[in-house]
Amino acid sequence: MIIWLNGTFGAGKTTTAKELVDLVADATIFDTEYVGYMLRHVEKLPQLGDFQHWPPWRHLVVETAAQLLGYVGGVLVVPQTVLIEQYWTEIRTGLDKYGIPVHHFVLHSDPDTLTERIETDSETNTQFPKARQWRLDHRAVYQEALPWLSREGRVVDTARVPPSQVARLIADITDATAAP
Repeated sequence: MIIWLNGTFGAGKTTTAKELVDLVADATIFDTEYVGYMLRHVEKLPQLGDFQHWPPWRHLVVETAAQLLGYVGGVLVVPQTVLIEQYWTEIRTGLDKYGIPVHHFVLHSDPDTLTERIETDSETNTQFPKARQWRLDHRAVYQEALPWLSREGRVVDTARVPPSQVARLIADITDATAAP
């Protein structure tokens, strides 16, 4: 199965994913951004500002997830923001065709908490200085997507809950077997 952690930047997806793999037996993080990084080297792809806009990214995420599950088995934990409903539908439909169960969670925090997390994320802000503003700029896009995200996934408020508790909640909801 796949546990997909969606939500805007700063909601705690990556941190929760790391906690989750410690709780769920046979869990592996699959960071789909690396599929996008791979595609960035293809010179003929149009420059669209976000690799998610390339149809091959969405297709390759599905194919890679299916191949990984077929090879290593277990549970894939995917910490990936997808804010365009059509893109989510393509990914979900593709995974459905493979018969892969997907548990979709939307990690959510109020705007003030998100802003604080983005502003104080020294690791990202130091390594990727432009990322700070990009993340801040996408708060509005997330708010616009929240209605469909709420229909498609289970919303989990992460504002005042530590990532370890969020991960425990998700593991319990998915009935994932706790690791010893």
